[in-house]
Amino acid sequence: MTATASTRRAVFAALAALSLTVHADDWPHWRGPHRNGISDEKGWNPAALASGPKIAWKASVGMGFSSVSVANGRLYTLGNADEKDTVTCLDAKTGKEIWKHSYPAELGDKFFEGGTTGTPTVDSDKVYTLSRWGDLFCFEAATGKVVWNRNVAKDTGAELPGWGFGGSPTVHENILLLNVGDTGLALDKATGKTLWQSAPSPAGYTTPLPIQADGKWLALLGSAKGYLAVDLQTGKEQWRMKWLTEYGVNAADPIPAGPGQVFISSGYGKGAALLKLTGQPEPEVVWKSGVLKTQLNTAVLIDGYLYGLNGDAGDTAQLKCVELATGTEKWAQPRIGTGGLVAADGKLIVTGSKGDLYVFAATPEAPKILAQAKVLDGKCWTAPVLANGFIYCRSSKGDLVAVDVH
Repeated sequence: MTATASTRRAVFAALAALSLTVHADDWPHWRGPHRNGISDEKGWNPAALASGPKIAWKASVGMGFSSVSVANGRLYTLGNADEKDTVTCLDAKTGKEIWKHSYPAELGDKFFEGGTTGTPTVDSDKVYTLSRWGDLFCFEAATGKVVWNRNVAKDTGAELPGWGFGGSPTVHENILLLNVGDTGLALDKATGKTLWQSAPSPAGYTTPLPIQADGKWLALLGSAKGYLAVDLQTGKEQWRMKWLTEYGVNAADPIPAGPGQVFISSGYGKGAALLKLTGQPEPEVVWKSGVLKTQLNTAVLIDGYLYGLNGDAGDTAQLKCVELATGTEKWAQPRIGTGGLVAADGKLIVTGSKGDLYVFAATPEAPKILAQAKVLDGKCWTAPVLANGFIYCRSSKGDLVAVDVH
């Protein structure tokens, strides 16, 4: 090999490595870089909404409630049209289409508009998606080429939850973890081969969350009848809290709440609880109350206070601040509606049910709106995403906007 060829190959290898590095302010999967709904991004400007939102671009991505993932300059989401699900990859700054992949899928509009619900997961140079009906894909992130795919419902015999699978894929080391079956399903992320699976009874709608406890990795997830933890390597159940929510809608992800504690919450009048993990099959309940009933989207925990949307689907849900240690309500902002929220730089970014985008100060003192703007029409239940100076918001009918907050 000549010196020139050797140098050229080294340059190409370096460029390839750089292209796989997730930028500091990317949002590569559901609930963001730390899987807690909180971004490290600073310097974004809520005041940019004050004189009317600057919409950088708009796109139509199909019916559904999937959020977006942003990594390496590309945005990924899912939607449904004409009895097909479509995975769409766009340029995150311009909205220009990079690639699409479609496959047959029912709309599934039972009791709601239907469409997609899970969010794509980016891991290095791959992106993973799971449909409501069990269609699982691994794509090349840059090109959309299918690396492997399978239908995990048919392959494992897992029973579909009432609204189909709602959680997003989770990658941990070599494992691709899915909320499929009673306590989850683990696959080899490179090949899709099953590593372990659980009983076929219905899953909940949460996304599996890896946590480290007592020197080993566990995954927290919700089943149709409770919240639980399993050993990531073996699938062995570690503990389970019976938590019966109407229609089996345990949809808001559990939140690690400090050493040995987990916060859970659900809607339909159920409420919330702070659990203490004792090493026994069932945790102790520190407190349990109806103070915060998160039906769909998970709260965020900042400096000992929970911020979440309290109430079921509709326009009357409140944004609440609740003290984690005691379950005491600190304040409530009425009529935000069923939407979603994330946080960054001490601020809450909230979408209301009718397409309003709010920025609140993340403080327990009193609700303080820093900015507000109308960015979409129609139903907006999907959690927003902040990535690299843009807030991405999506409606149920598939209108996606990028709001410039540089």
